[in-house]
Amino acid sequence: MADPTSSIPGLAGKTALVTGASSGLGLEVAVILARAAARTVLVSRNPAKLAAALADIRRRSRADPDAVEFILCDLSSQASIRELAAEVLARYPRLDILVNNAGTVSVERKLTVDGIELTFAVNHLGYYLLTRLLRERLVASAPARIVNVASHLHYHGTLDFDDLGFARGYHVLRAYARSKLGNVLFTCELAKRLQGTGVTVNALHPGDVATNIWSGAPGWSQPFLALAKKLLMMSPEEGARRITYLAASPEVQGWSGLYFEKNRPRRPAQLSCKDGVAARLWTESARLVHLEP
Repeated sequence: MADPTSSIPGLAGKTALVTGASSGLGLEVAVILARAAARTVLVSRNPAKLAAALADIRRRSRADPDAVEFILCDLSSQASIRELAAEVLARYPRLDILVNNAGTVSVERKLTVDGIELTFAVNHLGYYLLTRLLRERLVASAPARIVNVASHLHYHGTLDFDDLGFARGYHVLRAYARSKLGNVLFTCELAKRLQGTGVTVNALHPGDVATNIWSGAPGWSQPFLALAKKLLMMSPEEGARRITYLAASPEVQGWSGLYFEKNRPRRPAQLSCKDGVAARLWTESARLVHLEP
């Protein structure tokens, strides 16, 4: 299959929003989209890192400086996500591409300001709430695309609707896998709800990418992670090309509700295909973020 960066048409006049864009995958996605002349909006919570990313993207993409912007948002806070959505709706009359990329891991179980387990709150509910708040703008901009950055670790994910936040038996990898399973289930259910609107949504595992998401892993594991980054993991640039393939390539135009690895659809975890599971997670997620299902 073709290199995604060679098959992206000009995106001039279109607007793309990328979360987790101050480093790693999100930053590289923003570079590719800005090079293709999209108005590119970066989202992250760290103002200093965002400012540095903004300058880096403008320099590397050679885009019009006014076409690369940023909005601060702490995706662990539902109030902050609502403020982000309100600002996007006020500033941008169209939204053609939404890349839900921001993610976190936590060795210890932590709760957000909303009282929700941190990994699930950022990695799943952050995608869910932001996308639902921006849904009508995406529909009005159709054809539009949503890309949810998941992980192959979703195959190891479990669901316990009585304890989604691991009040019992928390482990960093179990929590991360559950959140990524949530991404895939959300993608499946959202695709059904978007049928006929001209908006598509797909999820992907971008590959084992050498980013800093696991910087909070236990100290004993850091030497192994550093070695894996050098020998086994791909660069953020390569992973970003897989994301932008789903975000902009004409090869996947009209495809929706799929899970991708290496630019090809792959059958997701068996639980993702079980009748009623995605719909139940949708309803429970709506309750947790105080929206109607």
